Amino acid sequence: MPACAGMTGDCARMAENYLCQQDKNPLSLATRKDLALTTYYLQRLPLLMLTIGELYIYPIKSLGGIAVQEAVVTDRGLQYDRRYMLVDADGKFLTQRELPVMATLKTSIAGGRVRVWGKGQASDILELPLVPESSSATIEVQVWDDTCIGLRVDEAADRWFSLQLGMDCSLVYMPDTTQRLVDPRYAKHNEITSFSDGYPILMIGQASLDDLNSRLAQPVPMNRFRPNIVLAGSQPFEEDRMSHFKINEIDFYGVKPCARCQVTTTDQETGERYKEPLKTLATYRQKEHKILFGQNVLVGGKGRIAVGNEVIR
Repeated sequence: MPACAGMTGDCARMAENYLCQQDKNPLSLATRKDLALTTYYLQRLPLLMLTIGELYIYPIKSLGGIAVQEAVVTDRGLQYDRRYMLVDADGKFLTQRELPVMATLKTSIAGGRVRVWGKGQASDILELPLVPESSSATIEVQVWDDTCIGLRVDEAADRWFSLQLGMDCSLVYMPDTTQRLVDPRYAKHNEITSFSDGYPILMIGQASLDDLNSRLAQPVPMNRFRPNIVLAGSQPFEEDRMSHFKINEIDFYGVKPCARCQVTTTDQETGERYKEPLKTLATYRQKEHKILFGQNVLVGGKGRIAVGNEVIR
């Protein structure tokens, strides 16, 4: 089988250009073709093999995430991702920005229920339905500049979280009837999102984290950045340029780099805060006074995606 078998489109043209540059090579044409195509594939392999390396969902906003092998893509992001949220007495959203202890509250999904527990409290587990009863009382809540309707879950959950956080708070759920629009400046078709900071999906390349860690005295894990999709096989910060891509025939649109805050400096196991990685990121990833890391993504369809799926640009 020829070495170029299976090459199409841009790949074939790039290989042909590469070959044209080798005309003065004294080796035979066949040998030069084999060497050129082998070199080409080795150099381009990361681009040709761009895949999903990791997938995460966060059932309750700003609490611990869950690594999953596959996920359902819905109109507002990954299924079960940030449909729950904690709010204060005024209905304003609570996050690790003000309460780093939220990082120590872990979640899992088992038996059709969301389970939540605190650090060192494996025996004190709160269980929640994946979808609360629609008859639950409603409450007006605020997420950044957005005001929308959430469902009150129950008083027992409110008491449990109030004890964990040391303040009065309530747990709310976003019903399907709540349609929270993304920023119209970046929307394509009036997309909606859950209780995320503003967009359905956050995507980061593993190579981007590797690049950052090469500059740090103490490497940080990916969970500092709380992504939904982690790319494998990409170049550092390749996600910045991914304005449109497909996974399992589902369209995705990268629309806005993610501006980072002090949550990235919060150890997701202990809740302790540090100066890094924001201090280092500010030296090379700052634009218009915002530190950027990761890409906010819109979804243009529904279906399933899984770890290992090819990401087609």
